[in-house]
Amino acid sequence: MPTSYDIPEVLDRREGPYGEVVLRRHGDLLQIVANGCFLMDTSDGRSERLLVDAALGALDDRADPHVLIGGLGVGFSLAHAAANPRWGRITVVEREPAIIDWHRRGPLSELSARAFADPRTNILETDLVGFVNETCATFDALCLDIDNGPDWTVTEGNGGLYARAGLTSCARVLKPGGVLAVWSARPSAEFEGSLANAGFQQVRTEEIPVARGVPDVVHLAVRPG
Repeated sequence: MPTSYDIPEVLDRREGPYGEVVLRRHGDLLQIVANGCFLMDTSDGRSERLLVDAALGALDDRADPHVLIGGLGVGFSLAHAAANPRWGRITVVEREPAIIDWHRRGPLSELSARAFADPRTNILETDLVGFVNETCATFDALCLDIDNGPDWTVTEGNGGLYARAGLTSCARVLKPGGVLAVWSARPSAEFEGSLANAGFQQVRTEEIPVARGVPDVVHLAVRPG
């Protein structure tokens, strides 16, 4: 494991449509940094896997559900979804071409190559916020992991996704009874209230236990129908 005096090695640095994105190696870990803000690494993945499992668990027993994953990241959510034969289709929206390329041809392919090759998987290079506002497609589950949480967005434009209008767009792309799951680096009682005010039902939060500090969480809500 990395020690405090280790210096991360920059594997790739690119200017993307929303600023600089960097892929680093820190000991055995791969890390993604955007505009100087640490986003994620390959150290754990429990909360990203919970994001997918909690969404599936909150669904009814409909056959071959279609999940939309917002944010490819290091690939934990995609790989976990692809490992479960119950998902009928898996669509991933990622706005940074560099991140997609690191999975297709770079070091992150070690985590996601099998999922990328799965015929159920479809990778879309586009912005999630614009996608949910404009698409005509509908999904059984929407798993969002594009920010550090509703109260800590990577870019300012993402903030509207967690407000009334953005949540209305999320509900629009969900089929009746569909599940919205939102990853966050900390719990947000305010966001739970926003989900309820936007008309979602069965609003709850699941936490990942940690030895110390604030736990990662998944906010869950169901579209009525």
